[in-house]
Amino acid sequence: MKLRKTLLAMSIITGLCLSGSLHSQDSNAQEARQESKQKTDKADQAKAKELAAVTVTGIRESLAVSLDTKRNANAVVDAITAEDIGKFPSTNVAEAMAQMPGVTIDRRFGQGERVSIDGTDPSLNLSFLDGHPVAQTAWLYGEQPNRGFDYTLLAPEILGRLEVYKSSEARLPEGSIGGTVIMHTRLPLDMAANTVSGSVGLTYNDQASSSKPNASVLYSWKNAANDFGIAVSGSHYEEKVDRQGIEVFGYQPVSDFSGNPAVAAQLASGSLKPGDQVPQEINAAYFQQQRKRNSVTLGLQYKPTHELEFNLNALYIKERFDNFNQSMYGFTSQTGSTNITSLGGVSNGVVQSGHSCGSDTVGCAGPVRTYIDNLVRQSTVVTKGLDLKGAYKGEGWSLTGQAGISKAADENNSQAFTEPTFYGGYSWDINKGQTFDNSAAARNPKNWVADGNWLGNYGKIPAHAKDVYGQVDFSKDFDGPFNELLIGARYAKHNEDFTENVYGGVTPADMSQVGGVSYADTMNAFSGFAPDMKYHIQNSAGAIRSWVLGSPLDYANPDPASYLDNTWKLSQKSTALYGQMNFATDTLHGNFGVRYVRTEIQGSSFNFLGTPVLPAPAAWWQTSKKTHNDWLPSFNIAYDLDKDVVLRFAGAKVMAWAPYNQLLHNSFLNDDTLTGTGGNSNLDPYKSYNFNLSTEWYFADQSVLAASVFYKHVLNYIDTVAVVERQYNSMHTSNPANYQTIYINGKLGNCDTGGFCDYSVLRPVNAGGANIKGFTLSYQQPFGDSGFGMSSNYTYSLGSNSKNQGLPYNSKHSVNLSPYYERGPLSARITYGWRAKYLAGGYVAGAPPATVDDYTELSASLGWKFNDNFSLSLDGMNLLNEKYFQYLGTKEVVAGKYTTGRRYMANVHFKF
Repeated sequence: MKLRKTLLAMSIITGLCLSGSLHSQDSNAQEARQESKQKTDKADQAKAKELAAVTVTGIRESLAVSLDTKRNANAVVDAITAEDIGKFPSTNVAEAMAQMPGVTIDRRFGQGERVSIDGTDPSLNLSFLDGHPVAQTAWLYGEQPNRGFDYTLLAPEILGRLEVYKSSEARLPEGSIGGTVIMHTRLPLDMAANTVSGSVGLTYNDQASSSKPNASVLYSWKNAANDFGIAVSGSHYEEKVDRQGIEVFGYQPVSDFSGNPAVAAQLASGSLKPGDQVPQEINAAYFQQQRKRNSVTLGLQYKPTHELEFNLNALYIKERFDNFNQSMYGFTSQTGSTNITSLGGVSNGVVQSGHSCGSDTVGCAGPVRTYIDNLVRQSTVVTKGLDLKGAYKGEGWSLTGQAGISKAADENNSQAFTEPTFYGGYSWDINKGQTFDNSAAARNPKNWVADGNWLGNYGKIPAHAKDVYGQVDFSKDFDGPFNELLIGARYAKHNEDFTENVYGGVTPADMSQVGGVSYADTMNAFSGFAPDMKYHIQNSAGAIRSWVLGSPLDYANPDPASYLDNTWKLSQKSTALYGQMNFATDTLHGNFGVRYVRTEIQGSSFNFLGTPVLPAPAAWWQTSKKTHNDWLPSFNIAYDLDKDVVLRFAGAKVMAWAPYNQLLHNSFLNDDTLTGTGGNSNLDPYKSYNFNLSTEWYFADQSVLAASVFYKHVLNYIDTVAVVERQYNSMHTSNPANYQTIYINGKLGNCDTGGFCDYSVLRPVNAGGANIKGFTLSYQQPFGDSGFGMSSNYTYSLGSNSKNQGLPYNSKHSVNLSPYYERGPLSARITYGWRAKYLAGGYVAGAPPATVDDYTELSASLGWKFNDNFSLSLDGMNLLNEKYFQYLGTKEVVAGKYTTGRRYMANVHFKF
């Protein structure tokens, strides 16, 4: 996709739409615009708050309500409403947000997960549900906690509206550099008594050839006095995720293999250069998952008088993330000095192919290893939340208090792991994978054996997160331009803990003994892939888990290094006070204020010296403490240039924190690749001066053409750097024969006989300054009474650190186009999104951040309303079957290529 073509098409569409608009609006529309013109006094602020009570029944009305929220706000805000969410093809809230200007999402497993706002890392944004945080913990075995909200947690049906604050206000909780997302559930007093609504349907993935059911229902009741109401909702969602991939764990220069006679000869002839890069392996990666999500929400609203109101909200979510991940790869670099017989096909400095002899080759020095890594994982994340809010509105003043607690736990985050090995020779190609010298032998399960009498292990990583908070807010009205004073205080505490236990003792066996033998059919999405990898032999997930758990696992003696490296606890407490003054005249309104926050962070982890042992000496458990005091001023100004044009300017000092696990010393190591990730207890917070400037032209009814500019000057940006560290390799204990063969005899990783090797460990560091600057253009308009309309936006964002390097998750360009049709019972919508390349997290533990190539998402939705009670919707997502492609530096240095297939949804909606 060429960007210039995309922008040209957007410009043509926008120009045609504007031209048509100027001739289609009559005097009635002009009067409607005048009546909806933004007000700036206290009464009109209350009106903006009442938008949640507006009943929206279609695409056009939902966009209109969202536009009113944007226009009436003091800050730079974008919004979506309940119908808006429901009318986008989406299975979670992130996908619904993807059409907002400045918002981009990452789709590593096909679904939208993490949200970037104005080019910032998802970890640098805040998300709240009904004003309170929602605790969360990682579901993927070995993945570390992330502050960025995972929107797969929430079903879109539970929300009434959502706002994204791109500029800060003193009253908003601190912790965001990109933006603050505030999500609201529906209130029972805003709905008719005995309202019942919901949907039932199916979700189908064509790559997995599987359909799964989903359903949701909401019931709302209120008494005749309209002072007490109950709203309860429940939803069930299932989906089968099928991800096929080609991965390369890392690259080594040809010079590392110069001790090999064949390679030395090629170097001498000039067909290879010392700096040419050799892939360590080519991996056929197959990820299969059954996702299930059950959600229940409860809302109680009590309003005994006009002045007094109470709201109690409860949330319960149970998610199953069980998955089976397979990887088949010949680890060429482990025996490169003896087994490589040729390397060749160099393209742009990357070796494209090669051959390694093995145990089935006469005269070969020894076996070469091809592994099948089988990772059978179970994960059940339970999230609970309870929040109470009370508000009293006096004569010209109000007092609000709110407190809550949220917990997330994954007690059963476990992995049964086997790694059978084949010793035969093979050829490899970076685009096609691996072909065995003796394919028949490779298809015999008895030839895949425990390597060095070691077959695998069993791991458990229980994780817990807890948020407790309380706040009080007071407001006082005044006559005159400075019309409202807000003051308040907030206390918040977050606890997080992580424990890694890895148990040995898996009974050695070959694949025929493990059982459930079949042949994988994993790489259909990649044309021309080698049959030996595309249809490789495999054990079933059930047989693998049964074999591992049926072994005499040594539960009394977990692996010391894993436990000591990745067991930790962290507590972060913050106490904040703020003061904010709102002001308004006939043409000018906004606010200014300051927020003071005191943050205390205490982290505890093991810092051991020498060979790891359990029980650990008491001195190894160390605690670090840091306290920060920060003043965060902010201002927002909106100016009504005329009846249709609003100008905005905002500035603020903001702060954010690195992910919790990065704030203390820990390590998560990959002993095969000799890489890892870790934390740093000396990290300072991110601090940034943010500025926003925008112009909004409301040129027609329910229409806008807007442009905004943003600039973020980050004083302390936290970057990750690869550091060579001497770390203990657990294979020294669990598989000493292999350790001797691969790491000592094979001279891999400069390892010593005591078990210590050179690891490349990514650790966060205080990296100095960074800048993020860019602009957004957005356009929205219904085309008269034709039924057609358009919503579109473009974002330019350029982020770089003090070394002029790109920032994670920052795409330079992103485009969204969403034409729609809604007339009578028929509604239809196409959503097109394109984002330019960006840096994202590594694909294996310790891998350097990889560049994700340009990504295009095309979705479509079709709806039919039978009557006021029933409607049907058909949705298709990822209709182009886009590949998620990661590379290191240049596209020739492949890190991973993944496909997840097209997704289709059919739902029957009901409302009574």
